[in-house]
Amino acid sequence: MMVILRHFHFLKSVFLQSITAFGGPQAHIGMMMKTFVHERPYVTKEELLEYNGFCQLLPGASSTQTITLIGYKRGGVWLAVLTLIIWILPASILMGSFSFLIEYVNKKELEHIFKFIPPMAVGFLVYAAVISFGTSIKNPITWVIMLVSAATTYLLFKQPWVFPLLIILGGISTNLSRKRIPQTEQKPRKIKWWNIWLFAIIFIAAGILSSKAKKNDWPNRKPINLFENTYRMGSLVFGGGQVLMPMMYEQFCIRSVVVKEKKKDENVITIDKDDMYNGMGIVRAIPGPVFSISSFVGGLALKGMGKTQSERTAMQLLGCLIGTISIFLPSALLVLFFFPIWSYLKKYAAVYRSIEGINAAVVGILIAATLYIMKDISIIQVKTVSFINVATILGTFLLLNYTRIPSPVIVMLCLALGYFL
Repeated sequence: MMVILRHFHFLKSVFLQSITAFGGPQAHIGMMMKTFVHERPYVTKEELLEYNGFCQLLPGASSTQTITLIGYKRGGVWLAVLTLIIWILPASILMGSFSFLIEYVNKKELEHIFKFIPPMAVGFLVYAAVISFGTSIKNPITWVIMLVSAATTYLLFKQPWVFPLLIILGGISTNLSRKRIPQTEQKPRKIKWWNIWLFAIIFIAAGILSSKAKKNDWPNRKPINLFENTYRMGSLVFGGGQVLMPMMYEQFCIRSVVVKEKKKDENVITIDKDDMYNGMGIVRAIPGPVFSISSFVGGLALKGMGKTQSERTAMQLLGCLIGTISIFLPSALLVLFFFPIWSYLKKYAAVYRSIEGINAAVVGILIAATLYIMKDISIIQVKTVSFINVATILGTFLLLNYTRIPSPVIVMLCLALGYFL
C-alpha cells in the first residue's frame, strides 16, 4: 500500500498509458517518450532508448518490458511488478471479454471507429524518431548504423531475428572506434539468481507436466497444456506480437487440428481459424500490449469445458487468466534478471561504447517502423480519407512536439474523428 501511495502519480500515468497506447510496441515508445520523459521526467530520453534497445535483445513483449523497467528504475522490484500489472490488465480484460463475445462483435463497426488510429500511431512514431534522432545520431558511425538499421528493418520487418541482430551489430560497431573511455575498477557484484531459476524451473516443470498429461491422456488436461504452450511462446518469441500471433495460429489452428483429427483426441486444444483471425484484428484495435491476445486465446482454448453453464464460464475465465499470466510472466522474469547485470556491465568501457550504437540502431528501427506502417495507410491517393490521414499524422506530431496536451487526449480526439467521419 505504501508503494502505491508513494508512487501514485506514476502509476496513474501508467494506467492512462495502458488505456490509450495504440499502434503496437514501436508506437508505444513514442507515447512513453511523451508521458514519461516530457510530461513528467520519470526517465531521460537516453534511458528510455537504452531500455528499449536492451529489451529488443530479450524474447517477450518489448514494450511491456520497457515500461516494467521504468517502474523498476523508479521504485525497485515491487513497483516494477505493480507497473506490469497495471499496464497489462486493461488490454487483457478486454481481450478475455472478447473470447466470450466474439460471435456478437461487429468487426466493421470497430474498424470504422478505429480507422484513424494507424495514422495517429505513425504520428507518435515520427515524434519518437525525431526526438531520439537529436539525442542519438551525432557522428558518422551512428549515421551509418541508423541508415543500415532502417533499411534492413524495413525489408525484413516480419523476421523475428532482425531486431536483436541489429541491436547487437550496432553495439559491436561503435566498439570498433578508437574513442577511449576510461575504465574504472569495479568491485565484484553479487548476482541475484532467483528470477532466472524461477523462470527455468517453471519452463522445465510445465514442459514435463504437459508432456506427461498428453502421454497418459489425462482427462481435462487442457489447462496444463495451455499454460505450457503459452509460457513456452512467451519465453522464446522475438519480434513482439507480430511474431506471436502467427505462432499461436500455427499451434492452435493448424498443428493441433491435425493432431486432434489423427488421434481422435477431444482434449487437444484447437481454435477456429475465423475466431483467431477476428482476435488478431481486434487486438490491433485496442490499446495496450499486443501480447494480450493470449487472454483471448486462453478463453477460447477452454471454452465449452464443464458440464453446467457455471462450470463452463468458470473454465473459460480460468483460460483467460492462464493465457494472461503465462505469456507475460517469462518477459518479466527475464528482464528483471538481466537488467541489473546489464546496469553493472555498463560501467565497463566496451559495454559503455556499445550503448551509442544500440541507440542509433533503435532510431533506425523507429524510422523503418514508421515507413512500414505508412505503406498500409492511404496518404497519396486523391481521396478525402487520404487528406484526413495526412492531417492526422501531422496533427499528432505537432500536438506532441509543440503542446503539453497529454497523449490520452490525442487518442480520444482520433477516436472521435473516426466515429463522426
